[in-house]
Amino acid sequence: MKVVEKKQVDETFGETEGARRATGVSPNVGPAAGPPPSTMGSETEVVAKAQRRRFTAEYKRRIVREADRCTTPGAIGALLRREGLYSSSLTTWRAARDRGELEGLAPKPRGPKGVPPDPRDKKIAEQERELGKWRKRAERAEALVEVQKKVAALLGTPLDNE
Repeated sequence: MKVVEKKQVDETFGETEGARRATGVSPNVGPAAGPPPSTMGSETEVVAKAQRRRFTAEYKRRIVREADRCTTPGAIGALLRREGLYSSSLTTWRAARDRGELEGLAPKPRGPKGVPPDPRDKKIAEQERELGKWRKRAERAEALVEVQKKVAALLGTPLDNE
């Protein structure tokens, strides 16, 4: 869950109360305007569902270019803090750039990867269709032979193969 803090600024600028407890009343000024300090502070807003950040290819290229231009110690860390990034992201983006993968700088599609069909499966399916065709032809031939036998038996003519 993502927590967002909203900070309020105290109305009394530059005034201290010395070694006393904070009561909201300054020794030099009258009572402080606004709510007492115990209710002042930060409000916390909780976002219902956290969302994964997605970076565009142009943003990734820009950050890698900026990181490459950093020469002073701590400049890259400051860049990463300013942008809210992890150093591992920068490392991954640099490696992708060095390999020349433009796809590495674009968001990758999520979900299962498509598997290319095996060429052997196509050949097997083709052979099964051909086998089915020959089976039907053989069944038709057997049916014709049976009809010929019945006709010969009705006519009383003997068949040569028996």
